[in-house]
Amino acid sequence: MLLLSRSEIERLLDLDALRDAVARAMVELSAGTASMPQRIAAVVPARDALLAAMPAYLPSAGALTTKLVSLFPRNTDRPTHQAVIVVFDPDNGTPVAFMDGEAITAARTAAGSALATDLLARRDATVLAVVGTGVQARAHLRAMPRVRRFREVRVVGRDGAKAAELVREASSWLDGVNVRVSPSFAEALAGADVVAATTHSPDPVVRREWLSPGTHVTSVGFNTAGREVDAATIRDALLVVESRAGTLAPPPAGSNDIAMAIAEGTIGRDHVHAELGELVSGARPGRTDERQITLYKSVGVAVQDAAAAALVLTAARRDRVGREVDI
Repeated sequence: MLLLSRSEIERLLDLDALRDAVARAMVELSAGTASMPQRIAAVVPARDALLAAMPAYLPSAGALTTKLVSLFPRNTDRPTHQAVIVVFDPDNGTPVAFMDGEAITAARTAAGSALATDLLARRDATVLAVVGTGVQARAHLRAMPRVRRFREVRVVGRDGAKAAELVREASSWLDGVNVRVSPSFAEALAGADVVAATTHSPDPVVRREWLSPGTHVTSVGFNTAGREVDAATIRDALLVVESRAGTLAPPPAGSNDIAMAIAEGTIGRDHVHAELGELVSGARPGRTDERQITLYKSVGVAVQDAAAAALVLTAARRDRVGREVDI
């Protein structure tokens, strides 16, 4: 079995190739040719936490994988998401690789957001607001500018020091872009063309009254205690998800943001406009109006992990990276 560390995976992952691989995986998921049961989890109530299992088979990539991921939102001394991925040979079921899942989770989530942004955001989008200061915020700051030429990036979080640190980091790789800290969520979102919400907040950090006409929002926050996006935004937006079945399922698979809006009567289950794979394939249209608000609500799906793990394993074998062990 090949062992691959986080640093090795970060070196091996090509972000543009990953976005393309995620696009193919989403098409396959929407077409029904991938096998992906709903996420299941063991709950740790004392920590408001969970340990989830996410298996998938992606025939086009020859990928048979499972991810074990823990979500401990109270963590302050380590990531809130920690994960490992095991890759199996799809011909005989033999485990062939064991790899860190944190880097893959961060990169594939941001790749999905970048793909959705490319499909839904206005072509002339130049202002990006990133809400959050953690791992996903960093991943989105690397992925989103690959699909639009932003001239201004605003970073906002509950901890101003962390926001300032992230701005310093991002300024080093976003050449020629005005990267700055915003003093409030409302100020960060006002006039933004694209919003990337990447928090564990139980209270909405994206509110309808803060959004301008034509804004595209991506939301990757997962929190069973509340929601990252308010119901009014979901109601008024063209809503795109990874999987209707997955997003509308109860936790730990589905979106609490959408579930709460449905429970309150703000929207119905039929409010989902399209799956991401349907936009990629052209089966469903995307934005039809420059003033339309669009929303990509991500819950994270295992086929994206499978697509990313397959890319990593191919690159590792090519470059002779990792360590072989017998188990």
